Amino acid sequence: MLRRIPRLFFLVLVFLPAALRAQPTPLTAAQYQQDFDYFWTTVNDNYCYFDKKQTDWAQVRTLYGAQLPDIRSRSQFVRLLENALAELYDNHAGLSTNLPDSRRLLPSGTDVCAQFQQGKAIVVAVRAGFGAERVGLRPGMELVAVNDVPIEQALRPLLGRTLKAVDEAAREVALNQALAGTHNQARKLTVRVRGKKLELYPDQPTAQLENIQYNGLLESRQIGTVGYIRINNSLGNNAMIAAFDSALTRLSATTGLVLDLRETPGGGNTVVARALMGRLITQEQPYQRHEQPAEVREFGIRRSWVELVAPRPQPYTRPVVVLVGRWTSSMGEGLTIGLESMRRATIIGTEMARLNGSIESYRLPNSRFGFNIPTERLYRVDGLPREEFVPAIRPDLAAPGDAALVKALEQLQTAKP
Repeated sequence: MLRRIPRLFFLVLVFLPAALRAQPTPLTAAQYQQDFDYFWTTVNDNYCYFDKKQTDWAQVRTLYGAQLPDIRSRSQFVRLLENALAELYDNHAGLSTNLPDSRRLLPSGTDVCAQFQQGKAIVVAVRAGFGAERVGLRPGMELVAVNDVPIEQALRPLLGRTLKAVDEAAREVALNQALAGTHNQARKLTVRVRGKKLELYPDQPTAQLENIQYNGLLESRQIGTVGYIRINNSLGNNAMIAAFDSALTRLSATTGLVLDLRETPGGGNTVVARALMGRLITQEQPYQRHEQPAEVREFGIRRSWVELVAPRPQPYTRPVVVLVGRWTSSMGEGLTIGLESMRRATIIGTEMARLNGSIESYRLPNSRFGFNIPTERLYRVDGLPREEFVPAIRPDLAAPGDAALVKALEQLQTAKP
């Protein structure tokens, strides 16, 4: 009988709900304190944009450290760190985990972008193919309320509690976090159009942002004599290299190429980016500049370097236009400034996501989930900060259809081969 108990116990475990089988061992108060100290110190020593922020990071330690004695669960600790990291109002800093009522990430988890203009919250971009566009939200509309909460009131809980002053950057991040909403609540956006209020429901009948699907890593076709390749948020997938090579080979006889990066909100890695650029050049060239401020703070010695990209076989040598927008982020932004720095592409579009620098990932020693923060500043080769780049050629967003693509085709028709 005793020899059968282990097998019986195993069978009981097999048929338990997964959530019960996977319950982690509760952490002690000392372990939560150790994780928080690791988190705070890591950000303090490595985050490279404190000079752009109004954040009092020392006060973050005092304010959120005082809440640690009340932490009894993983979810409570996740929320505490979410709130602490939000003090940086940096869309390129985040946790690797979330709660059902966590805010969606910017820009990958939202379908609308807004700015304050003359005191009003104005839509400046709408993500193509998603709920906000489907229900009629358009650039130029004034946002009045989110889930019946007036805009200014909706911002207040999203503004950092340790800010020395609430600057416009903090207000803009809070505005877009309010518009993104949480994972578990459908949004109601109230807008004003020509003096009339409209109520829009971008998450009905389903929350599309929680289940984003694409038709492959990329989509390609020929438009007249011009090739077109759209990257479907796959710059972090190494399988993109073979997919891009195949598509570009099929389009090798075209007179020009449109590379559409407007749906790359998830960033990516330099391997994929350099592979794509390598098919568009014929000689090794620099494409971006790096700087690591942590070494300046620690040793007083500035460290910076220029990264090169090497050509790959069967280069495409015809003119190239790159399309960008508010959902071109991180590695998509790096790819854009790289091609522009190498004078290999004309850039058409709006401001990009303006994500800060290059991120590094860290893991908490006891809780075991990770967090990401920018640790390297990135620049165009000539020294322009990547997040400040704005395309010289901008489409008319009020025009019907895909104004950016139309302008790209016009540009390629007049470009010299």
